[in-house]
Amino acid sequence: MSRITPAVPPDHGPDVDDEAALSSDGRSTRWDDHRTSRRAELVHAARRAVHRIGPDVSMDEIAATAGTSKSIVYRYFADKTGLQVAVGEAVIAQMHTALDEAARAATTPRDALRSMIDIYLEMVEASPNVYSFVTRPVTEDASAPLGHFLEAVAALIAEPFARVLTAGTREPALADVWAAGAVGFVRGTGDWWLTHRSDADAPTREELTERVTAWLWAGPVGSLARTRSTPSTAADT
Repeated sequence: MSRITPAVPPDHGPDVDDEAALSSDGRSTRWDDHRTSRRAELVHAARRAVHRIGPDVSMDEIAATAGTSKSIVYRYFADKTGLQVAVGEAVIAQMHTALDEAARAATTPRDALRSMIDIYLEMVEASPNVYSFVTRPVTEDASAPLGHFLEAVAALIAEPFARVLTAGTREPALADVWAAGAVGFVRGTGDWWLTHRSDADAPTREELTERVTAWLWAGPVGSLARTRSTPSTAADT
């Protein structure tokens, strides 16, 4: 079963403007809870619309998928980029769970690396449209930078490798440096695979995962792990 799924909850009925009704009684907490819930529903609807229609989906199409009006969507998100970032955060949250499970299940750092690469490529495979939507560049007048998505992925990947990469050193940023480079490499691989995976000689996701794992492990992670290896990790290099 896929760990990174594009599916979202079914659409809800048309939106109602009940902000006044909730706030008129001074029930601000209830309104805050409602707003948070409604915002999450709109993010789910946007992700569903992107998956079905494509990364160039319009705000009108997103609103229609959510069963509401475009003006309601703009009430929760300043612009399409704000919604784009929110969808990316939802994908990150899902990946966080999968990456945590992979890190706990891995018996060696190399196994953890392989699982993380597979999870990233699984995200690409599960919904190329959503992947393109959350990683595409934004306009200069956008409300938020989209680098947040890749930075968040790098932070997730850095966590389980911090001990391996910084053990016995005074360079705590080393894991972050490696993770940023690794994510850039894996992203480039994912972008290439997204374009070429239908080619007759293109590798499967499993084959690509094994190859990229070997390439990355033979680099900084492998060399540092070998110099500070324990018997269990040394046997895996």
